[in-house]
Amino acid sequence: MKFDRRMLDGLVCPVTQGLLSYNAETQELISKAAHLAFPIKGGIPIMLVDEARQLED
Repeated sequence: MKFDRRMLDGLVCPVTQGLLSYNAETQELISKAAHLAFPIKGGIPIMLVDEARQLED
C-alpha cells in the first residue's frame, strides 16, 4: 500500500508540531526540526517517537 502524499497536509511532527517532508526512497516522514524520521508501514505513518529513527546531523 502506498503512502498518500495528501496526508502531509494534516500531519505534523509530534515533537515540534512542525512540518514534515516525505522521503519516498526510505518510506519515512522527516522532521528536520526534531532530527527524526518516522517510518511508514503499509501506507500508514507511524508517528510515535519510540518508533522514529534519529537523523544524523
